[in-house]
Amino acid sequence: MMVVSPVLLSLAAAVIGGAVLGLMFQRLRGSMLLGTALGAVAGAAGSLLFMLPLDYCTFEAERETIDRIFGYGLIGVGMAVVIAPIAWISARVLRGHSLISATSQPTQGTFKHGWMAFPLLAPTLIVLLGFLYYPSLETLRLSTRLARMGARREVFICVDNFTRLVNDASYWDIIGRTMYISILIVVISMALSLLIATMAYLPVKWASFYRVMLVWPYAISPAVAGIIFLLMFNPSGGIINHFLGDWFGIKPGWLNDPSVAPWTVILASVWKSMGFNILFYIAGLQNVPKDLLEAGSIDGAGVLRRFWHIVWPLLSPTTFFLIITNMTYAFFETFATIDYLTPGGGPLQSTTTMMYRVIQLGVDNNDLGKAAAQSIVLFLMVIGMTLVTFRTNGTKVTYGV
Repeated sequence: MMVVSPVLLSLAAAVIGGAVLGLMFQRLRGSMLLGTALGAVAGAAGSLLFMLPLDYCTFEAERETIDRIFGYGLIGVGMAVVIAPIAWISARVLRGHSLISATSQPTQGTFKHGWMAFPLLAPTLIVLLGFLYYPSLETLRLSTRLARMGARREVFICVDNFTRLVNDASYWDIIGRTMYISILIVVISMALSLLIATMAYLPVKWASFYRVMLVWPYAISPAVAGIIFLLMFNPSGGIINHFLGDWFGIKPGWLNDPSVAPWTVILASVWKSMGFNILFYIAGLQNVPKDLLEAGSIDGAGVLRRFWHIVWPLLSPTTFFLIITNMTYAFFETFATIDYLTPGGGPLQSTTTMMYRVIQLGVDNNDLGKAAAQSIVLFLMVIGMTLVTFRTNGTKVTYGV
């Protein structure tokens, strides 16, 4: 038995969708009736996008309030997914604009027959279908199941794998820990990389050799980086504590102290990613016009002022690109470093991040349903942060002089 009728939900979605597109068509001097009809169909279809596979289970009588809130959220997301592209296409058509950007229209090298593109694209499409789209859909399916690796049966449990996370205090701790570890990795790595790249770009003897040595950490795997730092930061036999003990009389518990272990992971991850950042910053510095720096010097601008007003704005495309790639690395690719340095997620789970938790659940505990749900949460969180970065920093990027 349902608390809210599925028909009523679809009607409400149709009314909202019709109102949104109807008002948009009226504002753009189009047919309001056509916009309302189009919006009603899109809204109803959007409400079914997630609810149909779930069979409206979130609105069953035995479900809790959090399940119904989650259901309304899914309906809203489904409506946005369907209505947004229709609204974009309709707006361009009503304004008389082409659906294809003028800058993206090819001017040369086009096929005489359009069908020739499909066999050429087929290998890529097959790989994408087999290794990206199908696993993504399978992850969505598993997130609504009680599924164990190797078990023959799966049980449909609606959205329990998601809603139980809301009341799981340990999961909120993991989210907070993931955020501060990832942000520190991105900020420290990029700041040190810019400083080192600026120094390595100076006209010094053996500059090419220094640049190669600075970039090589990027070529080694996170697992090897973890082993190197494990040997260096070993509390009893590591070289770091050997020198700290001799010089300052202290021996921090780099790997077994809950307050210090996250910093060991951060240092190893920063060292691993710096080579990549330095490579791009050196390439960016090579594109800064020297005549601009000379003009600034003639006008009396000091080194710091020339850097801040000339070099830094021209490096903004490189910096923006590195923010996105470093954020992806910090959230998704630090598992091996954590696992080698602090197996099991560190003392008192102090180095357990969201990605590490997903692998623990899926591989170690064989709980594929929970692992799939938490991987979707992590994916959506990174997508959200990427969109925020594009909205807040994308407009400040300077392309060209």
